[in-house]
Amino acid sequence: MHADTDRPTFLLVHGAWHGAWCWDPVRAALDADGWRSHAVDLPSANHPADRRDGTRPAGMLDDADVIRDSLRRIDGPVVVIAHSYGGVPATEAIADAKNVAGAVYLAAFQADVGESMLTILGTPAPDDGTGHTPPYEDARRILFDDVPEAEARRAVAQLRPQSVRASTERVTAAGWRTVPSAYIVCDHDQALDPSRQRELAKRADSVHRLPSSHSPFLSMPRRLATLLGRIATSSLPAPRR
Repeated sequence: MHADTDRPTFLLVHGAWHGAWCWDPVRAALDADGWRSHAVDLPSANHPADRRDGTRPAGMLDDADVIRDSLRRIDGPVVVIAHSYGGVPATEAIADAKNVAGAVYLAAFQADVGESMLTILGTPAPDDGTGHTPPYEDARRILFDDVPEAEARRAVAQLRPQSVRASTERVTAAGWRTVPSAYIVCDHDQALDPSRQRELAKRADSVHRLPSSHSPFLSMPRRLATLLGRIATSSLPAPRR
């Protein structure tokens, strides 16, 4: 099916340790439903060895700049979909973006001004001297518990160390205060507790649920794509500008 040019475009923002690759199954399902989509690669998910120039690891504000640049390259209205950590830089980026019609937080940190991912979690910054945090040792269970085995193995193999700086930098502008937002709670999440998601979801204009673990983009991409389409067409209220 050809994409419907009258609809908004989805911009998909991954979480910690991931890359744009994680959205591929959802993008295929969205395309089949006539939706256009793009996915970003955030620089904070990067192996220390990749930074041969000696510069410091990318932070949340660097990620927000990448999201802003992607938004500028898209013609027409955009709905930003942010997963997990990706909710923090997405919140920062959409605050001054003129073409954002809405934001969807998927088991994500819908942060407010002055908050970082770690202040929301209430945990100290990890410090092993590298400036990066490796993926969970038990990523298969924590992130991909309901993902088919072969797909989960491929996903685990593609995870990258995550910049510590990205988890400590604080939001300076909360875009969801002026951009319509929806929150999707993942009921069986083992990475971000569903009770915490429900608290964060109180900041959104509408709340939805999936019976998934932390990564429905791999475990139930068709169901997630259908829900995203429904949110984009019927659940996002008029902007509150």
